[in-house]
Amino acid sequence: MLRKLTIALASVGLLAGLTACGSSEASNDADAPLKVAVNPVPHGDILKYVKDSLASKAGLKLDIVTFDDYQQPNTVLKEKQVTANYFQHVPFMQEFEKKSGTKLTFVAPVHLEPLGVYSKKVKTLQSVPQGASVAVPNDPANQGRSLKLLADNGLLTLKPGAPTSATEKDIATNPKGLKFKPLKAAQLPRSLEDVDLSVINGNYAIEAGLAPNKDALAAEKAEGNPYANGVVTLPGNADDPRVRKLVQLLRGPEVKKFVQDKYKGSVLIAS
Repeated sequence: MLRKLTIALASVGLLAGLTACGSSEASNDADAPLKVAVNPVPHGDILKYVKDSLASKAGLKLDIVTFDDYQQPNTVLKEKQVTANYFQHVPFMQEFEKKSGTKLTFVAPVHLEPLGVYSKKVKTLQSVPQGASVAVPNDPANQGRSLKLLADNGLLTLKPGAPTSATEKDIATNPKGLKFKPLKAAQLPRSLEDVDLSVINGNYAIEAGLAPNKDALAAEKAEGNPYANGVVTLPGNADDPRVRKLVQLLRGPEVKKFVQDKYKGSVLIAS
């Protein structure tokens, strides 16, 4: 009987341990660390600066979870493994909401990573040859953004009323006969050897040693730009004091100076 009781107690203890270890839901305890999913550059760098230099004084504990792609930060937020993420702009968030049926809240913008057109084969956009190959992001929001950048620089025109998630079907004129090659955003810097032009997201350009303000043949401007990256959470956590405190720090003068000093115009502070 004693042996059976010992086994039973051990089983209960094991079950309790597994339950504790298996719990993946982010805590909303005001004293618990705020778990935030990010891309490494510049989001992870900026958040690490906040954690190392500002958070403790502000009474905020941060737990940074880094992902190299654009899908997992929203997936782990949806599954409540983190309380917030910091990697995306509003059009991208809206595409995720549409596909997943999950409602998210964009709390506040922080910075803009200018999308740029890069090439190892041509020196100017005026010298782009007929039938040139162009690599673009394959997610709808950033693909539409890349087509708009090409249109703004005279390589094509879009149909009136083209959505932010524009595709090739929304192109009105393509005088150069550009041929598009949609790729995962992280693969775009590596495509430079294989295509005439590559439209690269700012974070992946920086990781590859490219400076949008120096190396791009054309880059987005900050004024009136809807693609500022910011802090996103689930609606129920939008008023979490830890989330609000993080936003306050990210939009403060110390972070502004850090971004300006470190990225020298390749990352722009959102208004």
